[in-house]
Amino acid sequence: MMLIWYFDAVFDADQLFRRRRAGRRGAVTRRPRAVAGLRVRPVEAADLDQVIALDSEITGIRKTDYWHELFHRYGAGRSRQRLFLVAEAAGATQGFIIGEVRDWEFGSPPCGWVFAISVRPSERLAGVGTRLLEAICAGFRRAGVDKVRTLLARDNALVLSFFRSQGMMAAPVIPLEKDLP
Repeated sequence: MMLIWYFDAVFDADQLFRRRRAGRRGAVTRRPRAVAGLRVRPVEAADLDQVIALDSEITGIRKTDYWHELFHRYGAGRSRQRLFLVAEAAGATQGFIIGEVRDWEFGSPPCGWVFAISVRPSERLAGVGTRLLEAICAGFRRAGVDKVRTLLARDNALVLSFFRSQGMMAAPVIPLEKDLP
């Protein structure tokens, strides 16, 4: 499974903490601004230049061949089990999400896996990440699964805060690894 993490572009963990804390005291909590006219849809070949530019802006690496390969594997409505979605507003890509249904791997029943999400830095805290996650989860439900999973670095509090704010919690699997010589 490929893993691409750009969640630092999606969510501000400090703001979540302030909102939750204020909410406990009965104070009015600030809602994130919404992106006007935001639409989440399947990626198209014409979106690739903007997806590549967004990824490059966040990672500092231009990976044109990589993104074309992902488009051919996950884009263009390849299957109900592979999803590559973009969030678009005012004719510009504001973010993207990629995932797929994995069947019986790791000893678990079929479930959706999110392995990439990114949001344009200027649109952080505008609900784009939430809309992307909601859309891919709807696609997973249409594919017949009722669970979504992802992996993240254990020290990435920002990513953890985003997913926990979306109702996700620890899964019953433990990732293992070793260095290859």
